Amino acid sequence: MRDRDFIDRLIGRAQDAGCSALVLTLDLQIMGQRHKDLRNGLSPPPQFNARTLLDLLSRPRWCAGMLRTRRRGFGNVVGHVKGAENLKSLGTWSASQLDPTLNWSDVEWIRSRWKGPLILKGIMDPADARLARETGASTLIVSNHGGRQLDGAPSTIEVLPAIVDAVGGDMEVWMDGGIRSGQDVLKAIALGAKGTMIGRAFLYGLGALGEAGVTRALEIIRNELDLSMAFCGVRDINDVDTRILWPAPANSDAF
Repeated sequence: MRDRDFIDRLIGRAQDAGCSALVLTLDLQIMGQRHKDLRNGLSPPPQFNARTLLDLLSRPRWCAGMLRTRRRGFGNVVGHVKGAENLKSLGTWSASQLDPTLNWSDVEWIRSRWKGPLILKGIMDPADARLARETGASTLIVSNHGGRQLDGAPSTIEVLPAIVDAVGGDMEVWMDGGIRSGQDVLKAIALGAKGTMIGRAFLYGLGALGEAGVTRALEIIRNELDLSMAFCGVRDINDVDTRILWPAPANSDAF
């Protein structure tokens, strides 16, 4: 964000709170032309139209449950900066704060202020992965921001192997984007990821059933991962590699 004083204070608050790691998103220095959002009218605060109202009327139990929950806000921002008191002003403030001049010296500036592990999210190219390693980051997240920032960008599973080959021996590589099932997790691990992130699956569960929905989403992914490993003849996730994939890579040995 442009307000470096706010970022500096945010990092300090994270350290005071005992956060174990800091994630820096690298692919949101400008807002992409998000085609789905343009069509569905998604914006902060949410806009209500006839379609939205019909959708709500068809789910009375869900609406009743939502009405009983307390209102939530972005506590990391509201109360810490001027001009961001509600969802509408927060959206305006956030859009004005995106900094198109983001560069590797900014990453190094954050690295100098954060004493714990630094995780860089939004890497899609081996050259950027090597530059990220030079900043002292401990982990990379291969991410295309859910495919929303640059229409036509490759999927994260496509670029994952090259990034693992570039830096996987020196730092952990995680992946997000398209993880909807345990088999998706298994494929990413087989291609070298140390872990995967499940933003959309998590939000689907949260939106449907709250905490219980998140728990259920994790259980579904975990159970499918367990079954898929069994069908591939693997009992330990640490033993998963490219040999379980089809077609298997040319340099892969059969079990």
